[in-house]
Amino acid sequence: MQQDKNIGRTAASGGILLALIAFSGFPIGDAVIKSMAGEWPAPAVALLRFTIGAIALAAILFWREGRAGFQIRRPWLHAARGFALAVGTISFFSAIFVMPLADAVAISFVNPILTALFSGWFLKEKMRPATWIVTIIAFGGVLIMLQPNVAAFGWVAILPLFTAIAMASMLILNRMVSSQRSLFAAQFYAAFWAAIFLSIASVAGHFLVPAMHVPGLPGWSVVLRCATVAVTATSCHFLLYMATMRTTAAAIAPIVYIQLIIASLISVFIFGDAIDPMALVGGGLILLSGLFLWRSERRAVTVLEV
Repeated sequence: MQQDKNIGRTAASGGILLALIAFSGFPIGDAVIKSMAGEWPAPAVALLRFTIGAIALAAILFWREGRAGFQIRRPWLHAARGFALAVGTISFFSAIFVMPLADAVAISFVNPILTALFSGWFLKEKMRPATWIVTIIAFGGVLIMLQPNVAAFGWVAILPLFTAIAMASMLILNRMVSSQRSLFAAQFYAAFWAAIFLSIASVAGHFLVPAMHVPGLPGWSVVLRCATVAVTATSCHFLLYMATMRTTAAAIAPIVYIQLIIASLISVFIFGDAIDPMALVGGGLILLSGLFLWRSERRAVTVLEV
């Protein structure tokens, strides 16, 4: 019995370590994307990143599952996932091209709060009073963060909020298709449809929006960096999947906030961004709201189990 407990603790510790590595890798990829600001427009960068990812995932899916891996039911759900991913990616890439990485990441971290709200609205999951309180506090933090950012960068500062809405929508759609396909298939379909919608956005932006004009073919440096992000992001998602196989989602959830710490360090020490005190207060409220929501959800699950 004691040996089984030790094995369980070791597995859980390994899962937490994998989650820590995964969440630490995401802001590094964001920094690589931010380094391309001014070299290529955000929709085109996003398109290249997901095209590379979709091709790689298609090869892996075919190798593991053959043609059967590409057979899907309810394809419109996967298309909707891809659309949400495309909107979220364009919004976030556009935001980090012009504003501090730490601020963009912090604002987008209302994602868990929005997911809880959307779960109540669309999946008919019961909304507890604590969720409403946390939501109000978190959005108060967003408003505090937006105040100096909107003044400095204009309304582009609200783009991370669009990212949070899009990613929360994608999480709800993920739940609706979670029983349909394997992890490889789910990631492939999301990347494939995202690439389709990003193609449309890139063409439209090229002709209609001066800031999104594509100057020509990307240089080898842009291609290499997009490929790097495609590989690292996909690897981080797989590490998270492996982490959930070793420990509970509740144990992993609070580790997500390591992204904000790493993004802040990168923002200050690599890009030389100054962190506004008001933005720091707003980010702190968002972080505390997310942790409180996680803790309250965990307590609720414990009560139900008892």
